[in-house]
Amino acid sequence: MNTNLTRRQAITTMSAATAGLAGLASIAPASTLATLNLGFDESTSEYTLPDLPYAYKALSPHIDPITMTIHHTKHHAGYVKGLNKALKQLHAIRSEKADPGTLQHWQRQLAFHAGGHINHTLFWEGMSPDKNNGGVGGGDPTGSLAKAITRDFGSIEKFNWQFKAAAKSVEGSGWGWLIYEPISKRLMITQMQNQQDMMFAGAIPLLGVDVWEHAYYLSYQNRRGDYLNAFMNIINWPEIQRRYNAATT
Repeated sequence: MNTNLTRRQAITTMSAATAGLAGLASIAPASTLATLNLGFDESTSEYTLPDLPYAYKALSPHIDPITMTIHHTKHHAGYVKGLNKALKQLHAIRSEKADPGTLQHWQRQLAFHAGGHINHTLFWEGMSPDKNNGGVGGGDPTGSLAKAITRDFGSIEKFNWQFKAAAKSVEGSGWGWLIYEPISKRLMITQMQNQQDMMFAGAIPLLGVDVWEHAYYLSYQNRRGDYLNAFMNIINWPEIQRRYNAATT
């Protein structure tokens, strides 16, 4: 059984199977993902866990270094491992014309783990140390993104309120997202359950916040609202502006 995948095979299979996920090339302009490091190793034909763009302690005091370390090296790494396994299993099913009864299971596994990998990569790169720690995190958006937010939400303050309220009210585990909808050319705020549910096809992800408990529980326990207030201090608005520019040009 040959389970080696080329980059093209891996991306094609992942895109076709998970077309409802935030951030996939199948539903978003390729330019929005052009600089996103999803860590594909051509020599092994597998996805790898990308390094964070900053140290584990860099987002303190807003997110503590232990949480960052566990979140990245255990949870995100687990999604990468699950993604590779799902891709290999689907490749084997196709190659051997195996029992299609297992296909649904591995399609679901692919959607879940691919979503986890992509969502987390967007999440890490969408944050930055705050200005007191040498980064660009926090403050308010500027430029064309700020104008679009004001147009579609009424003001920056109203956007902040809705974004935090939507993320806080996610039932169980999931995400809050600011997305661009290319048909109406409008910004919207959506909720995602788990790593893939409730995100509609065509949504282009701009800003996501992880509200699974492992993202905040060590420091904030059940105070999800406090975690979300802290998150606003480390948003990498220049990166979110770059994603918005890519989505709208």
